[in-house]
Amino acid sequence: MPPNSSSSAKQLPDRVQVVVVGGGIVGCSIAYHLTRRGVTDVLLLEQNALTGGTTWHAAGLVSQLKSNHTLTKLATYTARLFEELEDETDQATGYRTTGSVTVASDPERWEEVLRGMSMARAAGIEVQILEPDQAAEKWPLMNIDDLIGAIYLPEDGQTSPVDTTMALAKGAKDRGARLVEGVAVTSIRVENERAVGVETEAGYVEAETVVIAGGMWTRQLAATAGVNVPALACEHFYVVTEPLEGVTPDLPTLRDPTNYTYFKEETGKIMAGFFEPQAKTWKYEVPRDFTFGTLPEDWEHIGPILERSIHRVPALGECGIQLFLNGPESFTPDGTYYLGESPEVDRLFVAAGFNSVGIQSAGGAGWVLADWIVEGHPPMDLSSVDIRRAFPFQGEESYLEDRIAESLGTLYAMHWPFRQFESARDVYRSVLHDRLTELGAVFGEVAGWERPNWFALEGMERVYRYSYGMQNWYPASALECEATRQRVAVYDHSSFAKFRVVGAEAVEVLNQIGGADVDTPIGKVVYTQWLNDRGGIEADLTVTRVGPEEFLVVTGAAVANRDFHTLRRALRGHDAELVDITMDLPAIGVMGPRSRDLLGALTDTPLDNRSFPFGWSQEMTVAGIPVRAMRVSYVGELGWELYVKPDRMGGLFDAVMSEGAGLGVHPGGYHSMNTLRLESGFRHWGHDISDEDTPLEAGLGFAVAWDKPGGFLGRRVLEAQRAESVRVKRLVQLRITDSSQIVYHDEPIRREGVVVGRVTSGMYGHTFGACLAMGYLYNQEGVTKEWIESGSFDIEVASVQVPADAQIRPFYQAQTRS
Repeated sequence: MPPNSSSSAKQLPDRVQVVVVGGGIVGCSIAYHLTRRGVTDVLLLEQNALTGGTTWHAAGLVSQLKSNHTLTKLATYTARLFEELEDETDQATGYRTTGSVTVASDPERWEEVLRGMSMARAAGIEVQILEPDQAAEKWPLMNIDDLIGAIYLPEDGQTSPVDTTMALAKGAKDRGARLVEGVAVTSIRVENERAVGVETEAGYVEAETVVIAGGMWTRQLAATAGVNVPALACEHFYVVTEPLEGVTPDLPTLRDPTNYTYFKEETGKIMAGFFEPQAKTWKYEVPRDFTFGTLPEDWEHIGPILERSIHRVPALGECGIQLFLNGPESFTPDGTYYLGESPEVDRLFVAAGFNSVGIQSAGGAGWVLADWIVEGHPPMDLSSVDIRRAFPFQGEESYLEDRIAESLGTLYAMHWPFRQFESARDVYRSVLHDRLTELGAVFGEVAGWERPNWFALEGMERVYRYSYGMQNWYPASALECEATRQRVAVYDHSSFAKFRVVGAEAVEVLNQIGGADVDTPIGKVVYTQWLNDRGGIEADLTVTRVGPEEFLVVTGAAVANRDFHTLRRALRGHDAELVDITMDLPAIGVMGPRSRDLLGALTDTPLDNRSFPFGWSQEMTVAGIPVRAMRVSYVGELGWELYVKPDRMGGLFDAVMSEGAGLGVHPGGYHSMNTLRLESGFRHWGHDISDEDTPLEAGLGFAVAWDKPGGFLGRRVLEAQRAESVRVKRLVQLRITDSSQIVYHDEPIRREGVVVGRVTSGMYGHTFGACLAMGYLYNQEGVTKEWIESGSFDIEVASVQVPADAQIRPFYQAQTRS
């Protein structure tokens, strides 16, 4: 038994309220925050010793600015917590507010840094622009010859990972939690799709809730419960020099992402850590007894990166290296960690895959997960870190080894808009893949699907040339938008997730979780939001009644796993069956003002407004091929989605493209679809709407059937909100007046110079020759039409305030009912 054990294995309780598995900084933070919420019957089990997995060798950086608003908010909370933790617990943490400096040596990186600075301001973080000589004053050992600029975050910090973990552990113990070292959890016991306890080397412990915060071991343990946590251990390298003159404790953290390196003071020495572009994966199955372990040095692998770091800090090449550390850490396929209740098993929570940001994220992760456990829902929008975003195929060893070798490198790579992963591709292909390739398709990947993002014109190279401005594919996408708005375009919708729901109680459940009324005549397509008990939007999709007791649900590819399990849980105990039929039902969208002319030439079914109105579905034949046609549109034009058996899709596509040739038909990609939906004001779940936004705040009140029999989840909250005299939060439409500027997400929105919101999504609107965006505005006196029209707005883009027009209605009035 480790000497610092807080309890004996022989004293394991028979039953507790919460078991936390894992004694790193994240597990201890969860236990700490649970006890702060009044949940003191907590048992934390660590198979070896506290901090012995990854925490002990972490660099201890505490930075606030991350890649999106959610991650930034969690990291900012961590910094504030660590500032106070030592005073609260009387346990030294080693936390120091040193600030951090991030440098840029090329224009592209400088724009990225400045855009990050603007996002930081939207989150309320203090940030300053530094000239190169000012940066050198804060880091005298730095070479600034090639620098364009730098930013300084004065409230960033550094901490001792081990001491901070011990402080969190002490805080949890002082409030009644029990921490036991040297006892491994061997499996999670599940009954009726719910976690009920853990099997350990010392016996079984029953629990109401189980949390796996096991670092590199999480994937293996979660698998015992049938839960998928796609993560893999990678080798992470840093070196520590001999003592150097001028390296003082107040030295800020220095980040040079172009050279893949961070630098920090370490007891008078320099620690230099690396996030190289192509990483080394380690083990799929991590040994149970790997504690306080390191891996062999690999100078051949890290040597070229070290040379680049010497360019920035020449002193590294003039002094001895005292320590070369190679310590494994857990990474995920998309470079973002996992939090939340597992989709497969109730009351089994996960906090894992922290991608080398576990220290700086631990406080926030502990806070939101503890709140989620206690309240039954997260305290903020956590969609970007939610474990429900993971897909089963991502847990396969070959996929993880291929993808994560690349994803580690994305930490310090350029975070380009529309950047596509190059590894672990071709998991799923549409049956139209080869045909689309012949038409010039350039594919991106979402949820494993290869999807045509744009179609290269004759003579165009079929590759992305990334930038924060107008990328090389903009002219091609502009033609796709023009074809959709003026003539007709064909989109491959095969990746859209499709679920069949059949049973006597299917309509009851679908009506209970959704705001709209789906108890309709057969053939009606209903646009609806699935809601939570707070009125927040859990999903945004369509439900089509295809039989007396049968429904077809269509949702986005990226949220397929989340939405499937949301519905599965809702149907539990009811007379209804749920089947994922995505692979069995590919689809195309025929969109544009000439779509009726095109399809009318291929079918005997009348397509006029009376015979086939908007929001309805029919079975019919197109070019002699049986299809289910839905008159819906996500691009704001007249159009139909055609669903067909896989073996008939090729013939259907060929017939549509052949008939459409005389009408100027054009294939459409997902970039143009995104542009067109933004022009039309159509929301996107995960960007413009989330479980923290209500239909009323998002301008979707029209999709709520307030008086339907039986009500719906969240109705009481929404009725109270509807009765309020003012709406303090509202989603609005924005147009950037400078056509050269493009916004993407999380940029601050100002009214009369005061920050009143942030951008949720943006895209260049080819119809208008300007960037369009959506964003939430906040005003305690009400976000009204009058308040909007009486003020002037701007959006901060890379530190520049760019004027913008704001309005409630979309800039393009959809023609879907033409």
